[in-house]
Amino acid sequence: MPDRLRVVVATPQTTENVELLRDREPRLDVVYEPGLLGSPSEDWTVRHLRTRNEQARFDAIIDTAEALFGVPDNSGESLARTVAANPGLRWVHTIPAGGGQQVKAAHLDQDSLTRILFTTSAGVHAEPLAEFAVFGVLAGAKLLPRLHAAQIRHEWLPRVPFGLALDMTVAVVGLGSIGRLTASKLAALGYHVVGVHRRTVEAPGVERVHPVERLAEVAATADAVVLALPGTAQTEGMLSREVLAAIKPGASIVNVGRGSTVDEPALIQALSDGRVGFAALDVTAVEPLPGDSPLWDMPNVLISPHTAATSLHEPRLITELFARNATAFLDGRPLENIVNTIEFY
Repeated sequence: MPDRLRVVVATPQTTENVELLRDREPRLDVVYEPGLLGSPSEDWTVRHLRTRNEQARFDAIIDTAEALFGVPDNSGESLARTVAANPGLRWVHTIPAGGGQQVKAAHLDQDSLTRILFTTSAGVHAEPLAEFAVFGVLAGAKLLPRLHAAQIRHEWLPRVPFGLALDMTVAVVGLGSIGRLTASKLAALGYHVVGVHRRTVEAPGVERVHPVERLAEVAATADAVVLALPGTAQTEGMLSREVLAAIKPGASIVNVGRGSTVDEPALIQALSDGRVGFAALDVTAVEPLPGDSPLWDMPNVLISPHTAATSLHEPRLITELFARNATAFLDGRPLENIVNTIEFY
């Protein structure tokens, strides 16, 4: 166990959060060069532009790290470069909850995956994503697209019955931190909640947990399906054409996981023919969503540009998580949110 740990901040952070990190774990030697990182208010998915000299300096600093707070430029290519150049690197914390995909994109060899510990910010985003999921379920049940369209037309619609929580079943697919919190919030509102997960788990508010092999059967009885899945080879296309063909007519789809888990052309078709009544999508197969995607113009679709996880508290919570893990690392204890380097989630 080392006495100290050299941490290089590799993605934009506020000075306040860096000071919070130093205060929470005084055994860290924190290297922070904000001029090389860009503004914390910038879109983290857009690479910060540097001059050639700035890039060389940035790379040189990154390559001295024993631990990285963030993947350099949120890029698998940049991560691969520094792993190859820095044999002293021992731990990388990814900022996104799905940071395992950044590790996967680096195409690291097994020796590197064994030498370096990778962690994610999973759990930090559970609260805002669960709230968005509940919002999506309610929007479908309360006919938000119909109301909004009528409002634009200045039309006072005839009375129609809205869906009532006590009469509705919601299937939450993926019972990680986001799915479990979503399920508990929905159950608290009176919804009947069933889960779909690849193994048996305890999830407050979930009446039954079904295996993923029964997803089509579960979808056939659910008024709404919430997807809270990581993006892995095992979850790719899980909401398939076959599942969508079996889904309860008029059901809502809410996706707060990853766009790769949905057969998007099949979903578009199901939305067009009314098989799916409403979809609230924080994620799509290609991001940003291409301008020619039919999803943009569909009246029964709500698009959130992969921002449902954000909140004013997010940077501080990620910093606090990193500080806790740094303490555990220095004390030789297990860390939170270790990346599975086989399935990369």
